[in-house]
Amino acid sequence: MSGLLGVRLLLLWGSACLWLPGLARGSLFISGAHEALQETRGAARSLQKRSTTEVTVEVYSVTVDCTVTSRFAHTVMTSKALNKANTSQEIFFEMELTKTAFITNFSMEIDGQVYVGEVKEKEKAKKEYEKAVSSGQTAGLVKASGRKMEKFSVSVNIAAKSNVTFILTYEELLQRKQGQYEILTRIKPKQAVQEFQIVTNIYEPQGISYVDAHATFLSNELLPLVEKTVTDNKAHISFSPTLEQQRKCASCDETLIDGDFIIKYDVNRVAGLGDIQIVNGYFVHFFAPPDLPRVPKNVVFVIDRSGSMRRKMVQTREALLAILKDLHEEDYFALIQFDDRIDSWQKSLTKATKENVDQAMIYVQQINDRGGTDINQAVLTGVEMLLKDRREKKLPERSVDMIILLTDGMPNSGESHLPRIQENVRSAIRGNMSLFCLGFGNDVDYSFLDVMSKQNKGLARRIFEGSDATLQLQGFYDEVSSPLLSDVDMRYPDNAVESLTTNHFNQLFNGSEIVVAGRLMDNDLDNFLVEVFGQGFEEDFIVQGQASTVDWGVMYPDEEYIFGDFTERLWAYLTIQQLLEKSKSGATDEKANATAKALDMSLQYSFVTPLTSMVVTKPETEDGTDTPLIADKLTEEQRQQAERNIHLPVTPVSHTYSSAPTYFVDGDPHFMIELPDRDDALCFNVNDKPGTIFNLVRDPNSGILVNGQIIGDKKIPPDGKINTYFWRFGIIHQTLGVKLEVDTEVILVFQDGKWVKLLWSDAASLKGLNVDLLLTKDRSLTVTLKDSVKFVILLHKVWKKHPYHRDYLGFYTLDSHLLSPSVHGLLGQFYHGIEYEVTNLRPGEVPEKPDATMFVKGQELNVTRGWQRDFRRDMKNGENVPCWFIHSNGTGLLDGDATDYIVSGLFKTV
Repeated sequence: MSGLLGVRLLLLWGSACLWLPGLARGSLFISGAHEALQETRGAARSLQKRSTTEVTVEVYSVTVDCTVTSRFAHTVMTSKALNKANTSQEIFFEMELTKTAFITNFSMEIDGQVYVGEVKEKEKAKKEYEKAVSSGQTAGLVKASGRKMEKFSVSVNIAAKSNVTFILTYEELLQRKQGQYEILTRIKPKQAVQEFQIVTNIYEPQGISYVDAHATFLSNELLPLVEKTVTDNKAHISFSPTLEQQRKCASCDETLIDGDFIIKYDVNRVAGLGDIQIVNGYFVHFFAPPDLPRVPKNVVFVIDRSGSMRRKMVQTREALLAILKDLHEEDYFALIQFDDRIDSWQKSLTKATKENVDQAMIYVQQINDRGGTDINQAVLTGVEMLLKDRREKKLPERSVDMIILLTDGMPNSGESHLPRIQENVRSAIRGNMSLFCLGFGNDVDYSFLDVMSKQNKGLARRIFEGSDATLQLQGFYDEVSSPLLSDVDMRYPDNAVESLTTNHFNQLFNGSEIVVAGRLMDNDLDNFLVEVFGQGFEEDFIVQGQASTVDWGVMYPDEEYIFGDFTERLWAYLTIQQLLEKSKSGATDEKANATAKALDMSLQYSFVTPLTSMVVTKPETEDGTDTPLIADKLTEEQRQQAERNIHLPVTPVSHTYSSAPTYFVDGDPHFMIELPDRDDALCFNVNDKPGTIFNLVRDPNSGILVNGQIIGDKKIPPDGKINTYFWRFGIIHQTLGVKLEVDTEVILVFQDGKWVKLLWSDAASLKGLNVDLLLTKDRSLTVTLKDSVKFVILLHKVWKKHPYHRDYLGFYTLDSHLLSPSVHGLLGQFYHGIEYEVTNLRPGEVPEKPDATMFVKGQELNVTRGWQRDFRRDMKNGENVPCWFIHSNGTGLLDGDATDYIVSGLFKTV
């Protein structure tokens, strides 16, 4: 494809129909072959400027069709593009989906010719195309992308004036977490599209208890375009803005649509057997009975305090403090900390009374990093403590035993042979308790922890390094903190069913759901007796009865054709997932059998799994050769290795920026000037004592003023550092007569001569002559001031019982181009551009954060490459934005000193 003319244009769009926390998203690249965009990886990335040559490729259709049938999600994404140029163009299709979804089909249609991907055994596909791979003619279509995503991409050379259609299909069983299912569509078109449509249909015969649909980008104008129709057992949600409705302004191609479209729902539940669906000879059984009392738990926390935990110890302590305060009084707990030595808080488990929890919190605050890592002895100590207390009858008979291990590294003290540690732990536990393993950071061997936990009735979870690590730890604990049943058996008649998925479960946790699927040997439903057994809080849970089924043709008379073989594909998906787990944690012969069966089923049902590949043979290129591309499903080990290999040097380049970037302040408090057209950002912190009020924006010509007040932690944390955050903003537009006061509790609005009070717990849309407000419940407030500026204020809700942190706000400027050249303030001074040059890149104190020299406003500054988080799309975790960090409260970048921006009142200018 050498010699092609053109320029690469980045057109991102995305969607998915998947459960949270696994978020799915997608994107479409359109490009010529001359100027390849560099994939950004890590904090250090290229600063090269992109071309602004005229776009000659038009994306004229983007549609996403998601059908959820009894939790089984089938998503089809279709994109159509036209090469308007007189020369060939290379067009890239790219999307991101959660790592638990299986791609089932991909096709391209080019001028009437269809090219379909084929699922093949991975090893055979490698050998078949080994020559092409070794010569560089092919590349993997799937790469790891972030914590929970993987990126699918393919490109094709399109002749002049030709069309191409991309169609990608993938499937997944939605998982219930914390009492709901979530469907996410991430939308990033980057331009208005002639045909744009997202449609989701949910079919749940149990009945739908509620459906909520919202998006991070919805304005007053776009809000009515979200159509939601809900009946007893069906929900239809659609979003289809016209070309003009998508535009940011009447004369521009930029789009308002940029963010997440989220659907949350749950189904009706009644006491008893649960819900059983039978279609075309396969059944699926959903079990999550309502109103069960929680079973007390006995939990031993085994905490790594080795030297490598130094950076992570503050967050670990914070999470433990929050978790301890969340224990119920009928629970029992123990604390074990380890390096090359094992130390226990008490010799046995302790009842979680207020007094005992308070004493334990004092102990946790004193945990500090040191020494090596003896995982083997630490876990065995916890096991023996639980077994001993059981033998001595110190623990409630009807209670659940569990160990939660948190470690960040490889064992290097005591027993260090990983298979021997796994065997020692399995022999000690002998099925008497659950082991949950949390791997903190990238140095840990996740596969080792994953196998060890699955061998012992538990599961493993990666905890990613970042400022939200505390929330990750708490989030995991919330999932397992309230067991409702233990040793759950789902029984079906042997002479009626075969090929059952797993039907014994160690626990049923509050807010989750048990799913079993199988194949019917005949359709004699009179012989289909179902029994469920489990151990509850005060007595055994026993329920049995005849399976009653729903006639889908009667319930959905006009749409029966939609459902087809969904139960069979759901059964296949679940079976393959469980076989893949067994192929890692089972006995040697079990592993081989499980792998072989999973491979056969993956090929039979055309699922791209870790054992198969989708081979896409592209049309002939100019040299007359086909170019095969191979899409794989990554394992967690491959994802982790890819993260370890993330290294990109920063290229120092001088630029002048004059387009409209994004400006915000969030966190404690971090100021950010994002420069999207140059793929760069500047950032700085401003710290002062709690109660200080800063001027953020002031435009004397238009009469706009934005001030913000900071608040501190509830008390001094163990590390002695008090964090501050913005908790209150005052906004005035004197010319329009608008005044707003926004804090973490209420929103006061003065417009049209009267005050209006809103609560964050509301969802509201107010439209006045001079101001529009869009309040998304407990999430965001969008403020649009007539003919001037648009802001978004984000609400960050912190766990109420957190010992230190409070709720706080973030302030984001979305549109400021109509403000006058006189605008100023901590953010406002950057609204009309910033010139700077970065040179002399050199190693910093931290290898991942190089230092450099910045020339800005006539000064020479030492800056550091780091990152801050933008929370607009992901309120929980945020998205890391690489930036040049200016030290000392932004000295040298700001006009004057940070203290010059302190004012005496929320609506004062001095």
